[in-house]
Order: sequence, then structure tokens, then C-alpha cells
Amino acid sequence: MAVVSVCQFVPEREQPVHPRDAPVFLFNAILIFMKPYAERTHEAMKDVLMEPQASGPAVHYYMIRGGSEKKNITVWESGTVGGEYIKAYGHYHIDDFKETYWIIEGSGILLMQMRKKDAAGHFIDNEIEWVKAVNVKAGDTYVIPPFAGHLMINTGPTWLVTSDDSPVYFDDSPANPKHADYAPVKKMNGFAYYAIEKDGNVEFVKNPRYQNIPELVVS
Repeated sequence: MAVVSVCQFVPEREQPVHPRDAPVFLFNAILIFMKPYAERTHEAMKDVLMEPQASGPAVHYYMIRGGSEKKNITVWESGTVGGEYIKAYGHYHIDDFKETYWIIEGSGILLMQMRKKDAAGHFIDNEIEWVKAVNVKAGDTYVIPPFAGHLMINTGPTWLVTSDDSPVYFDDSPANPKHADYAPVKKMNGFAYYAIEKDGNVEFVKNPRYQNIPELVVS
């Protein structure tokens, strides 16, 4: 039986589609579904770590994509890498929409930043308008402002588990969904601040690769 690449047969689609409605097409009327699970490995996270040469867990966090209807689940390991707390890679949204996070288990910090724009209205990757760090715990809900870069940091001793309603598209990748732009974060080796452990407390260290970094607002 000949298997046909999904890349050749996935039609363009503007609207998000739930994974159960997004089959990969094969000949002979056999349907299988996109793999909704992905891992963010230590090797992949080196792009954005304060100390990329430090050792860390093989997998920093796990993702299951369900989209705005079924929701997306993310589970972070606990601990530190080179003194920096385990975190998400971080990304910006390509489209203008608000994303809601629900904290299911554990505790941590939601780190957000907004880039400045140039005279033409284009975002400047190394210039930041504002940065906020929001302490979160199980039961909390938080809405991410449109176009704000964001990442979650696990500062607690247990798994940090969240749910969110970001969209999943027909031919999406669980590890790199189309609504997210990771490239600016990779270019800057992370966000404007790193969250580190010092004497049992959380401290923030500025990322020197940014041209300007405003004072961090913590809540």
C-alpha cells in the first residue's frame, strides 16, 4: 500500500480546526490523525537558556495540542538549568488574538514582554516596551494580551501543568504551531529577563543581548 505525504494533500485553510477534524489523507480511504504530542528537549532549549552549556533534564516540558475547543495541555519539569528555572521556549503571536491560560497544577511565573515598533509599525526584536512577571498557582487564570511575547516558568517543586486555548490549524506541528513566532526569541537567546534561583528565592537577570530593557513589573 502506497502512503502519500500529508504535505501534498493538505489544503490551505484560514480557520483553526480541531485535531479530530484534521485527518491526514492516505490512499484507499484510510484516515489517520495528526500526532498531538510533542516534547521540548534540552537540546532545543539551548537556544534560549542563560547558560546553554549547563546540563539539564532530557525533556524540559511536554505538550499536547487540542486547540481552542479541546484545549492544549503543557507539563513542565521542576528544577533549574545552570541556576535558571525550567521554562518554556517563549514566543510571540503572529495574529491578533488573546490567549487564556489556566493553571491546573503547581506554581510558577508567567513572563510577558511587548516589543517596541519602528516608524513603519514593525516590531523591533531587541527593543522592549514593557516586561511583566505574574506569579501564578493552581486555580489561576490569565489572559495574554495580543502580540505579547510570553513564556511560563516553573518555580515550584512539582510539575507545573497548564491549559490554554491557542488555535490548532489543519496541518499544524505540535512543537511549532503556526500561530506562534519563535524566531525573534531564538535570535535574542531568550526573553529580556532570565529567572534564576538564588538562596531559595527567585531573582531576575537581564539578558544583555537586548538593546533596551525596561524595569520588570512583578505581580
